[in-house]
Amino acid sequence: MANATKRTKFTRRNGRGAGGQPPRPNAGRRRPDTLANAKSNYERYIALARDATSAGDPIEAENFYQHAEHYFRTMRAAGSHDQDEDAAAGQGLPTA
Repeated sequence: MANATKRTKFTRRNGRGAGGQPPRPNAGRRRPDTLANAKSNYERYIALARDATSAGDPIEAENFYQHAEHYFRTMRAAGSHDQDEDAAAGQGLPTA
């Protein structure tokens, strides 16, 4: 067991993870499908918010609208603000 502990410390000092692999260069970057996932999640939470509003539950609806706003901001940060601005304007979400 003492050997395994020393080996782990040694590999971490050399910039390698516990598995002996170097860190991935793209670990902090957004994946290309982030925008597609954000858009589908945005649409899903808008639909859930509408359903909650129809059912008469304003607290749950507000929760879903807040989730949708998060994904709207993710889309905006990814550069699709122009395409989704019209959709957000009809939902009461910020457009600027």
